[in-house]
Amino acid sequence: MIADYDIGLGQTDDIPGILALQESNLAGRGGSLSVHQTADWFRHAIFETSLVVGRRESTVIGYVLETSLAANAHVMVIQEMLRAFPPPPCCYVYGPICVAETERGKGLAGALFAALQVSMAGRPAVTFIRADNSSSLRAHQKMGMSELGPFVHDHVRYTALSYLSYNC
Repeated sequence: MIADYDIGLGQTDDIPGILALQESNLAGRGGSLSVHQTADWFRHAIFETSLVVGRRESTVIGYVLETSLAANAHVMVIQEMLRAFPPPPCCYVYGPICVAETERGKGLAGALFAALQVSMAGRPAVTFIRADNSSSLRAHQKMGMSELGPFVHDHVRYTALSYLSYNC
């Protein structure tokens, strides 16, 4: 139930929990996260107030962020997506979103997304999801995202999505 969650902007104290949740959800461990980010990268997102965290009893159980195009210059899969679907300069990169396995299907992802949209003041964003991750694709479509189309990176098929207009 959503009322059991504490949802708000990320704090530096959240970083160890975020890193642990990220680690357990990386593709190499059977999860669906494609990119490993560092503590410094998350610190920067906290500084930009673009990281929203869900907590239960002070434990990080989910997070989502929206970062600038420049903050993702080192992420090759994102660069591939941006080449395939060039965004305007005002656009941000949405994601990743990560929810603890024990909390999936309870509305946390939608609640995190809604809080992020408020914090980012309605800025347009683009993201990608592995094409074989049908549950994530459905969840993001329920959140109002539109499919831009497919692209391939490192022999893996992805689907690019966006929300809000690319007109800034």
